[in-house]
Amino acid sequence: MKTTYTIDPAHSHAQFSVRHMMITNVRGSFAGVKGTAVYDSDHPSESTIETAIDATTINTMDPQRDAHLKSADFLDVEKFPAITFKSSKVEAAGSDELKVTGDLTIHGVTRPVVLKVEDPSDETKDPWGNIRMGVSGSTKIKRSDFGLTWNAALETGGLLVGDDLKIELDVSLIKA
Repeated sequence: MKTTYTIDPAHSHAQFSVRHMMITNVRGSFAGVKGTAVYDSDHPSESTIETAIDATTINTMDPQRDAHLKSADFLDVEKFPAITFKSSKVEAAGSDELKVTGDLTIHGVTRPVVLKVEDPSDETKDPWGNIRMGVSGSTKIKRSDFGLTWNAALETGGLLVGDDLKIELDVSLIKA
């Protein structure tokens, strides 16, 4: 049976990590994850998800770096304030995983991506009477595929910012 859920922004997060100076990963997150999901546990292929992430909420625990990431060098949040995802296909991928294919838009560029999604949790009632379900997903993209090409060469060779970007989502869904 298809059930519609709303993403709870207060309990949902989008995180990312990218190689910095070729030696370590810098991690960051976004608040303001919103959207809807329609989930059919009996027929996962009938499920859909649409989400928008407020790009202006980027947080890497370094205000100067956050300001640079919001600038035209990277996300250009004045022109592109949202990162969006809209599913086009949902498939079971084993007993406890879904493969969600869809269009990811970052910096005004849309590309197909595949999210590896852990099987959604069982529904549970929260202390306020809402019926909730949780889900986690991940993917890896090349930031250059989305027009995020700013970089700087290092004296020792290599680049300041890696091209591979890992994305992880933890989403709390409230039954509509």
